[in-house]
Amino acid sequence: MRAYIYVGGAIDPASITERPKAQDLTIAADSGWNNAELLGVTPEILLGDFDSIGRDILPKAEEILQVPPEKDRTDTQLAVDLALSRGANDLVLIGGLSGRLDHTLSNLSILEYLSERGAHAVMTDGFNRVRLLRNTGALIAHSAYTYLSLIVVGEVAKGVSVDGCKYPLKNAKLKRTCQYAVSNEITGNCALVEVRRGSLLVVESK
Repeated sequence: MRAYIYVGGAIDPASITERPKAQDLTIAADSGWNNAELLGVTPEILLGDFDSIGRDILPKAEEILQVPPEKDRTDTQLAVDLALSRGANDLVLIGGLSGRLDHTLSNLSILEYLSERGAHAVMTDGFNRVRLLRNTGALIAHSAYTYLSLIVVGEVAKGVSVDGCKYPLKNAKLKRTCQYAVSNEITGNCALVEVRRGSLLVVESK
């Protein structure tokens, strides 16, 4: 099952092509509700401590789950866990890539969290789109995103190959302390990115 989770932060609505279908689960994490509205989506579930969206007049969601502000997990993490508990194994997170750096880094780590649980996930705000690859490969279609960058998550990623880009790689070793696989460009209809051992954030950017 696919779940769409709407998070706070700036988005470019015109550039976000990921839209839910009738059967998809939709969740707003606190002020992510506002981003959902910008995209013409009314989430089924509103979850959070509501410090961002305000507690006085809450939107009319089918289900409202309020949590205390003093908690161990972010609203985004709680929304992800809720989606997993309801059977989602394919998650699209909208927003969460701008604003406070601590929240952005925390949100990016959620992609690793989901990979460890066998779930597919992508995060986008219209300016960037991010997914995580661990010991696998993926086809990245040519799109409105200009640049394609690979960011090492652990200490090292081995057997990294990139085909279909301006700067190809073949069985390369990338280190976290030397992130040189940045600002590549897809030259054909798609690019093939592979990592044999380790984890990479695959970032498409404008």
